[in-house]
Amino acid sequence: MFGLIIHEKEKLEIQYLLKREMDEILYDLEDVRIDDIVKRAMKERYKILFSLFTRVAPHHECVNYIISSKKKKGI
Repeated sequence: MFGLIIHEKEKLEIQYLLKREMDEILYDLEDVRIDDIVKRAMKERYKILFSLFTRVAPHHECVNYIISSKKKKGI
């Protein structure tokens, strides 16, 4: 386990970067041209990013990035 001390401005930057990356993944998961194997790897990356995001973002922002079970089936 690691500890990390960051300023509020740095925390906001980390949140921004994580949201941006997760948005890109969500957008790409809807692309029918991408193979299922690649999508599976993207989903694994999303899970890791979301886990990091939950550590630095408030709960009300995390809720927006939860993939619903309905979306999981479609994606």
